Amino acid sequence: MKNPDITLYTTGGQNGGKPSIILEELGIPYKVKNIELRKNEQFEPWFLKINPNGKIPAIVDHSKDDFPVFESTAIAIYLCENYDTEEKLLPKNDPKLRSQVIQWVIFEASGIGPAQGQSNFYCRFNSEKIPFAINKCANEIKRLYGVLNKSLEGKEYLVGNKFTLADAMSYPMVRGHFFSGVESIDEFPNLKAWIERIDARPATQKGLNVPVPDKMKEYRENPEKLEEFEKLMQSYFKDRLKI
Repeated sequence: MKNPDITLYTTGGQNGGKPSIILEELGIPYKVKNIELRKNEQFEPWFLKINPNGKIPAIVDHSKDDFPVFESTAIAIYLCENYDTEEKLLPKNDPKLRSQVIQWVIFEASGIGPAQGQSNFYCRFNSEKIPFAINKCANEIKRLYGVLNKSLEGKEYLVGNKFTLADAMSYPMVRGHFFSGVESIDEFPNLKAWIERIDARPATQKGLNVPVPDKMKEYRENPEKLEEFEKLMQSYFKDRLKI
């Protein structure tokens, strides 16, 4: 196997931190390019060649003929299938365990990610607050958190009682629950303990600080910074979407 030579294109945030967590947990060396979203760098022709959808994150694997991969879930599976030789995050030889991990990865991609993404817009980025939309998003997020909480009963992690891709993909989103309109998760004690458990993983924490210091931590600890970011994003979306 060739030594990996990967460039990660991302920015700080819930979704942008997923690939860097995977890279750090697997010990894969990589370079990183911080994409300036508010400058619309993601829509520049050079980036659209990497991701025609114009979104972060994305990677280019230079060790495999500059092969581009976009979408955080696709990136995570690609990295594991090509470089997780020790099956740290994705089982290869146990079909049932592998399926269980992938099921939870898709659960995040089709449920938690979209729900929190919608909530982020209505709670933070839309200058007009629409209570119905905000409450609908919050209720769906709590429903999904309830599924995780029940599944973590008597377990430290979601699959095989060890940290896998199943945990790594949901964690960056769930830890930012406050940003997505769910201020407290005290009603989900198993989920709360799971977050604290993953908080203690050095590689994951290193990944959260790529390409910039951990924004969710900054916003949680400094409400003024969160308010400042909200105003910047509201202005950006108002101009971009003409709302």
